[in-house]
Amino acid sequence: MTRGEVIIIGAPRSGTNMLRDLLSSRPGVVTWPCDEINAVWRHGSRDHPTDEIPVDRADRRLQHYISSRFDRVRRRQGGHTVVEKTCANSLRVDYVAALLPRARFVLITRDGVDATASALARWNAPVDWSYTVRKARFVPPSDLAYSGLRFATNRVLWRGTSDTWTRSWGPRFDGIDEMLRSRSLDEVCAAQWRRCIERSYSALERLPCERVHRLRYEDFVRRPEDGLVELLRFLDLPTVDLESAVAGVSASSIGRGHLSLEASKLARVQEMLSPTLGQLGYV
Repeated sequence: MTRGEVIIIGAPRSGTNMLRDLLSSRPGVVTWPCDEINAVWRHGSRDHPTDEIPVDRADRRLQHYISSRFDRVRRRQGGHTVVEKTCANSLRVDYVAALLPRARFVLITRDGVDATASALARWNAPVDWSYTVRKARFVPPSDLAYSGLRFATNRVLWRGTSDTWTRSWGPRFDGIDEMLRSRSLDEVCAAQWRRCIERSYSALERLPCERVHRLRYEDFVRRPEDGLVELLRFLDLPTVDLESAVAGVSASSIGRGHLSLEASKLARVQEMLSPTLGQLGYV
């Protein structure tokens, strides 16, 4: 089995964790011992205002740095394939592809209304300190002070009011700060999902088809064993012992956002997302 990198691409709350956990449970497939490594991907662009990092910043120095971090995970955990998911990568697929020119990409999409409602809950959630500490272990030492100050400003020292929202959660898209000052939070979450989808689809269309596998969250969770077989074949991984691997996959979250959002928010979100949902076949 040749070594490789698998990058899972998806908007927040779209099943990226599920795919990473399923893949990293396979023999020889490893991953980072934390949820996301955005600080690693932003090394060299830590002061860039959003996660939409231009592809021309992917120079040889950063290529070597990112490759070395993947190699370290592979070496320490004894695997041949490293799978990674950081949702912000959906805003910079071309940048990631330039840094890892042999990587394969798995795109997962979910109904934007459900994803938006789930993301809305995460924006309002308190700081998860154990999760934060796990991620902090992988912040490049030269970026540690900067990242710590940014985190404190955004999550710890932040104070919100009924009509303003100044902190951010998840992928930072171009224009997010302006939206946070002028639009409702459900609209910001919807815009975040839409921008992640539009940017990732556009960039992945430019990659060779043999490097990209696409799947829908709803199809996968309804028939997880079939979906996993297709994914493993794409990655040239053995398709054995799958029944126990997908035992925890559930379809219970399908449609939950449509039911949980109050009528006014649901109407706003559907209006914003309707064109993109139509392109994906959801309406």
